[in-house]
Amino acid sequence: MPTPKSSDAATPAAIAERIRDAILEHRLEPGAKLTEAQLCDVFGVKRGTVRQALSLLATEHLIDLEPNRGAFVASPSLREVHEVFEMRRIVEAAVIERVCRDRDGQGAVHMKALAKMIERERNAFEHRDFRSWIRLSGEFHTALAALTGNRVLCNCLAGLVARSTLISALYESLGRSPCSFDEHAQIVDAIEAGNTEQAAELMVRHLETVELKMLDRPARGAADLREVFGV
Repeated sequence: MPTPKSSDAATPAAIAERIRDAILEHRLEPGAKLTEAQLCDVFGVKRGTVRQALSLLATEHLIDLEPNRGAFVASPSLREVHEVFEMRRIVEAAVIERVCRDRDGQGAVHMKALAKMIERERNAFEHRDFRSWIRLSGEFHTALAALTGNRVLCNCLAGLVARSTLISALYESLGRSPCSFDEHAQIVDAIEAGNTEQAAELMVRHLETVELKMLDRPARGAADLREVFGV
């Protein structure tokens, strides 16, 4: 029998977060079917709660809801790969320019925090903790955007990073994330040096490299949801 869930852990938002994490950490691959009955069993909730959670994820483009077929982890096309990374290059170049322009007395503290994040990213890779590595790779970009103080921009980029991670799950093998911590470190170094043009160029080049490293490989499309969520 599933372990009883607390009321907080059984809300649509909490369930959506659990599923989101499983997708972004590559425990659920693109194309995997999210069977309502299994999810109800896993989380100890009724179908209405599961359907609300799935609707939340559908608005984030992380799952597809198909009439008469059910819910599936989204499978981005190659065209979407290009469009997502094109948008990221535009947004993140602007992030670099804003961060460099508006650096205040806390600039050194912020850069130190980013450097520590990159070190955790490196350690996760060296210890073969690939799921943490993937998560930290995305968090570097969202943490950098947070320094702008622009919540709309941050929400926009968070959505793009989430979709990029989903794309990575489809086109990359686990343990071969194209997002390089060494390139992240070079970007931070350029920001610290006050070289806005170089930092923006490094970010654009970094994202171009990420896009080019994507490999065309089909997802398995099936998953044991009890195993994925540790029930």
